[in-house]
Amino acid sequence: MKSSRLALLVFGTTLLHAQQTGWQPSPGHNQIAIWPGEAPDPQPVAGLEKVEIDPKFLIAGKTVVGVSNVTRPTMTVYPAEGENSGAAVVVFPGGGYQMLAMDLEGTEVCDWLTPKGITCILLKYRVTDIGPYPKSGPYPESPMALEDAQRTLGLVRLHAAEWHIDPRKIGVLGFSAGGHLVAAISNYYQRRLYPPVDAADNQSCRPDFAVAVYPGHLSLSAAEWDAKQGVRKFAVPHSPNADRNLTLNPDIHVTRDTPPTFLLQAEDDHIDSVYDALAYYIALEKAGVPAEMHLYAQGGHAFGLRRAGPPITAWPERVETWLRTIGMIPE
Repeated sequence: MKSSRLALLVFGTTLLHAQQTGWQPSPGHNQIAIWPGEAPDPQPVAGLEKVEIDPKFLIAGKTVVGVSNVTRPTMTVYPAEGENSGAAVVVFPGGGYQMLAMDLEGTEVCDWLTPKGITCILLKYRVTDIGPYPKSGPYPESPMALEDAQRTLGLVRLHAAEWHIDPRKIGVLGFSAGGHLVAAISNYYQRRLYPPVDAADNQSCRPDFAVAVYPGHLSLSAAEWDAKQGVRKFAVPHSPNADRNLTLNPDIHVTRDTPPTFLLQAEDDHIDSVYDALAYYIALEKAGVPAEMHLYAQGGHAFGLRRAGPPITAWPERVETWLRTIGMIPE
């Protein structure tokens, strides 16, 4: 089973409760449409944008807000508080490219970063739910999320002075499928996937640093590798991680210009396999990209920033230390 579908299972494939239409940020924050008109490569969806909360699904005793059927992508800017470091982070929530965990892996990230003097830009990128329609997914299976990420990085650089951001200190941070999107934008920035729209698309969309937390879609099993190469195989792996190897997904092309990267992974994560993070780390190391990886024995998947008990949930402090070592925030 693909990690996108497994990740979706974490947030529940059964009927969710407390549904409402259209996600809205907290008072005082406004969503900004990232496209002036219709977004490129639109896909039909099964209905209007939905906000869903399952009261039975808890992370560290709290529910998770899931958003699906996103066709109008937006960004929400959370300004730095206190002494502004000039750094900014564009946040990609996870959810299997089929929904977005907008609080667990979105607004709660901004609540952590902004008091540290870091501007946070929360991207609500396009995702489609499971249904009879073509679904979103990782690039190149679907271009939508990566198009939204490229566009957002350009917009942030265009408005850097207005938003009190140093255009040389703009990074990305994502979880699960959002972690894959971190890797995608870190390596697909030289050319837009869409025709230029305005001045924002003349700006670089290369992140200056990247943080991928339990990322998915980055490694292949032997069977998947054979399929990519056009080799027909009849053996079926006996489990999602059977015959897993450290082969990087060939759709990700790491070079020495890939930005410095921080990786976080739990060994017992059976949703997005530990091999995903390891394969990407090895590719970064081979290319000479400054990279730091923290691998913990326990933690599972989809814990976000919530202090759930295992030592891995103290990871934000590790990221802060790393940001200091690469000169993005002051000592």
